[in-house]
Amino acid sequence: MKLSNSEEELMNHLWKLEKAFMKDLLEAYPEPKPATTTIATLLKRMNKKGFVNYKLYGKSREYYPLVKKKDYFSKYVNGLIKQFFNDSASQFASFFTKETNLSKAELEELKKLIDNEIKNR
Repeated sequence: MKLSNSEEELMNHLWKLEKAFMKDLLEAYPEPKPATTTIATLLKRMNKKGFVNYKLYGKSREYYPLVKKKDYFSKYVNGLIKQFFNDSASQFASFFTKETNLSKAELEELKKLIDNEIKNR
C-alpha cells in the first residue's frame, strides 16, 4: 500500500523521531504548520493502512512507525522500476545516470557500489 504525499511527509517526521506525541509531530513541521486536526486525520488513515500504531498514556497517544523507512522506499522504488521502466533495472539505471546531474565523482561512487555488490554475490 502506498502513502499519499502528505502521509509520506508525516511518516518521514515519525521515522526521524522514532516515536512521538502529537505536539512532537507538529513541532517537526516548518511554518506554516498544519492544523492538529489534519495531522490527527493523517495518523488515523496511516494507522488503518498499517503504517503506524500508538500507545495510550491517559488521553495522549504516542505514535510509532510499524514500517521501516528502508522497507517502504525499497518497495516504492521497485514499484517505480516495474511501472515506468518495464521491470528493467538497467533501463532505470540508464535513465538515472543520464537524466540526473550526477558528477563524475558521484558516478564513480555508484560504479564502486555496484562493483562491490557484484563481488558479494
